[in-house]
Amino acid sequence: MPRIHQEVTFPASPAKVYRALIESAQHAAFTGSPAEIGADEGASFSAHGGKVVGRTLELGPDTRIVQAWRISDWPAGLYTIARFELLAEGEKTKLVFDHDGVPEAMAPHLEAGWHRMYWEPLRKYLESGEAV
Repeated sequence: MPRIHQEVTFPASPAKVYRALIESAQHAAFTGSPAEIGADEGASFSAHGGKVVGRTLELGPDTRIVQAWRISDWPAGLYTIARFELLAEGEKTKLVFDHDGVPEAMAPHLEAGWHRMYWEPLRKYLESGEAV
């Protein structure tokens, strides 16, 4: 199964990027869709109004998020692993993203979707000054 690898730089500290990704209210604010994200390792999450669901496997505060991730209409038991690594670069954050185990047929859709549904709105949200 393919891996999606993306690197994106955001105009904010790793702490702000981390919180936007892992806090329900901020995640919902930047994606424009309901999100319920548990704050601890092992907690379940849902994003985009339940279209994306999974479980948080590992948290490194302000540095790393690892999730078992799936689209809700995939076959039962099919999960991928999404890793978000946050690296400080001066006053900015470089996000190194790897999404492993992506079904071959879904790879092009997900490759584009991460940019359209996450990185572009996250950049606008961070630039707006709403992120805390």
